[in-house]
Amino acid sequence: MQIGCVILAAGNARRFGQNKLLTLYEGRTLIRRAFDAVPAEGLGPVTVVTQYDAVAALAGDYGFGVVRNPAPERGISSSVALGAAAIGGDCAGLLFLAADQPLLRRETVAALAGRFLADPTRILVPTAEGRRGSPCVFPISLRGELLALTGDRGGSQVIRKHPELVAEFPVPARELLDVDTLEDLAGLQNGSCGADAQSRH
Repeated sequence: MQIGCVILAAGNARRFGQNKLLTLYEGRTLIRRAFDAVPAEGLGPVTVVTQYDAVAALAGDYGFGVVRNPAPERGISSSVALGAAAIGGDCAGLLFLAADQPLLRRETVAALAGRFLADPTRILVPTAEGRRGSPCVFPISLRGELLALTGDRGGSQVIRKHPELVAEFPVPARELLDVDTLEDLAGLQNGSCGADAQSRH
C-alpha cells in the first residue's frame, strides 16, 4: 500500500509580506525543508501544489509532481482539492503536508505514515500538548470529500465531519509550529518558538 503525499505550497502569505517559502531558516529555505521532510520510502507519489515558479522548479529537482493553483485566493481548500485530484484514487491514503513547518522532521513523517498504514481506515492527526496540527493522513475513501472542499479551511472540515474516524498521533510540539509572520520566524530563530500550531491542511 502507498500513501499519496500532497505538499501545500500555494498560499499568498499576506501576513508574512513576501514569499515565505523562499525565506531562509538555518541556511535552508522553508520550501526545501518541507521537501526534505518527505521520507525516501513510504510515500508516493508526491505532488506539490503551488503558484510559484521557483517552488515548481525545485519540486522538479526532487522528482516531485507539480500542480499549479491558478486561484490561491480561493483558500487552502483549493490546493487540497487540486492535490487530491492529482494523486488519484489508487493509494491507501492521502497525506497533506504544509510547507511552512520548518521544524518538521522526516522521521516524524515516516512514523506517521507507518502508523496510518497499520490502520488505513482512520484519519490520522498529529497532536502535541492537546493541540492538533499537520501533516494529517486521510483514508482514500474520503477523497471525494476532499475534492469537494471550498473556502479557506482545508481537511479540518472533513475531520470535524468524521470524529469517529479520527486517531491522534503524538509528536514533539515544536514540529507542529508553523510560520505565518516574520515574527513567527524570528521566534524560531531566537529559540522562543513563538509560532502557533494550527490544523490548516
